[in-house]
Amino acid sequence: MRLSYLIFAMTFLVAAFSAGARAQVPLETGIRILHAEDARSFNRDLTGPLHSPNAAVRARAALAAGRIGSPSALPHLIGLLKSEKDVNVRATVAFALGEIESQEAANAVLAAIASEHSAKVRARLIEAAGKIAAAEPKGPSAAELKKVIVLKLEVESAKQEKRDKLTVLLGLTALIRTRAEGADVLAAKFLSDKDARVRADAANALTRLRAKNAADALIRLVKTERDPVARANAARAIGASGDKAAAAMLAELAAKDSDSRVRISAVRSLASLKDAAAGKKLIERANALLKQAIDKGLVSRRIGRPDELTELLELASALGRIFDGTGSKDALEFLRGLGEFDHHRSSETETAFAHIAPAAYAEKEPSAEALAEFWAASAYSQGLAAVADSKNEAAIAAARKALSGFYEQLKAKAGEPGQKDLAKALPDAVGAMFALKVEGLEAKLLEHLEDPDVFMRVAAAGGLAEMTKSDKIVKALEVAFGAALSSDKHEDDAQLAILDALAKLDKQAAVPTFALALSSPDYLVRKKAFDILGDKSLKKDEKLETLLKNAREKRLDEVRPYSASTGTKLGQILNKRDDYIRALSRKNGSATAILTTEKGVFEIELFGEDAPLTVDNFIKLANSGYFNGLAVHRVVANFVMQDGDPRGDGNGGPGWSIRCEINMQPYDRGAVGMALSGKDTGGSQWFVTHSPQPHLDGGYTVFGRVKGTGMDVVDSIVRGDKILTVKIVEK
Repeated sequence: MRLSYLIFAMTFLVAAFSAGARAQVPLETGIRILHAEDARSFNRDLTGPLHSPNAAVRARAALAAGRIGSPSALPHLIGLLKSEKDVNVRATVAFALGEIESQEAANAVLAAIASEHSAKVRARLIEAAGKIAAAEPKGPSAAELKKVIVLKLEVESAKQEKRDKLTVLLGLTALIRTRAEGADVLAAKFLSDKDARVRADAANALTRLRAKNAADALIRLVKTERDPVARANAARAIGASGDKAAAAMLAELAAKDSDSRVRISAVRSLASLKDAAAGKKLIERANALLKQAIDKGLVSRRIGRPDELTELLELASALGRIFDGTGSKDALEFLRGLGEFDHHRSSETETAFAHIAPAAYAEKEPSAEALAEFWAASAYSQGLAAVADSKNEAAIAAARKALSGFYEQLKAKAGEPGQKDLAKALPDAVGAMFALKVEGLEAKLLEHLEDPDVFMRVAAAGGLAEMTKSDKIVKALEVAFGAALSSDKHEDDAQLAILDALAKLDKQAAVPTFALALSSPDYLVRKKAFDILGDKSLKKDEKLETLLKNAREKRLDEVRPYSASTGTKLGQILNKRDDYIRALSRKNGSATAILTTEKGVFEIELFGEDAPLTVDNFIKLANSGYFNGLAVHRVVANFVMQDGDPRGDGNGGPGWSIRCEINMQPYDRGAVGMALSGKDTGGSQWFVTHSPQPHLDGGYTVFGRVKGTGMDVVDSIVRGDKILTVKIVEK
């Protein structure tokens, strides 16, 4: 019996393994697909696999086509959508069509929604309809796409107990993207769904739609809801509705709810409602929480980064809005106390003070920390910039004077030995110059356009883009672009900012500079130039058309292999065959990142199948010690914790960029994604979501998820806490 059982078991395992092997993408095919994605090239390496007899290959090739985003893929994907029998392949094709976001696919998507029998595929088609309509809201099929999204959600609403969850969730996100007529009324119908996640997403949709007609239902949900995410989202939606009658209830939530996500959402709603009576309750809550943080620090002899800080900063921001221009002494007293406790590191505290009492803020001396630490210097500059919102001319004049003196002091201090870090605050000071419209602003911005620091030039270009067009400004930007093209080998931010500025000021006059950008070794710079030169509003002569044609024939619209002769790794294919093989060897969960932080340890399960090159890049950086000791530079309560910036100001990266690997993993609580400043701009910055963020789905690469109870640690991390080590464990 035991022998017979063993033979049976072995036979079963062999059969299962063989079936699994047939379902996998062969290695050589996988390598070709990865390389095509890396090059952003839709070519024969994908057209063949799209028609493979292997369903797994067809699905993988379809996903790659969507990621690349080339219109050349549309006929193949549309044909596959019509003929494909495999449900998983059809779902992937639908997702890919949504990623390409072209009206050329609209009719095919509409026809497929009408005839599709699989709920899974239909849900992905609705998602695609939302993306296509949002990308071209005035396109010929946009209205029809919006109508079908509403129709399918109406059908699901009528089902009551038998609703398809994926269809509802993706449909609600499509409503946010398209803002279809009646979207708010429709979203409100799902507030009573039996599934907490659906209720949460319905409330999220109402917030983002700024719905005004669902306040009563939202108030009932807040009072009865047990799920903290759904309760938090409902609380936030009440603020968006503008129902001031709910202010007292929200103040109670902000002070006493057991879940920080709910408290934060209530605080944000009160900031929207600007109810003074509720604002006084928030001051009481803020003072109590600050005392709690101070007492805890005294007991532990630890100060600087208490767990309460994130919530305290939300309270500060809310008070700045509620008591805007009132000079509230109680609010200012709290802000002074918080500033001292936090060593004046946070812009939220400074800008709130400036909004409440702009004249007083402009007259007060900068803190000692403002000339000793770049976070504090940056916060003070942002506070002065916020004075401009007051429209108080006397306060603005005082703020200009204060900024002038502070800038000179800061620049001198940053030049001293051991004070180089302070220079990272100078771009925010330049931003304040623009906000306050300081005397001689144009001359100052033009001067900063020649600064050695990349991000000073980014700030200068952004300011010049908002000024009245002049030949002098356009010429200076053109010269600055040429200089940046030659000198900037680690960051391309200045080049991209200058191209944007030229496109805004005088697209036609700057055509020679956009043409020059096509010679860049950096794909992102070339792509920006292609996009600008392809704009329909630009007058194109035969010479320009020939230039574009020749550039495409040279495949300059694709990512080229790395060449050491360029002196840069930006926007080039850095991966070799061995890298692709290593990346393809990983499965979801076969690699884990163990992160030791100042607040504890958490683990990330890495998704090697869904985002192979992103995971490989993260592992290589982690194994080199890149992340060790980096400060968490961004925490937005009930949204994300973000790390991976060696500069610490949100601008840093490894000196190269990686391609997006958009996939169908959702941004649930604990999802780990790549931070971007535009498509394909990822490098080393990553984030973890505190709660579901469906609007991020299909826009940012999900490459992992926090395991087990690790989110308790993530929730406790505040801005400035350090990731001490990142260790990779691979099976």
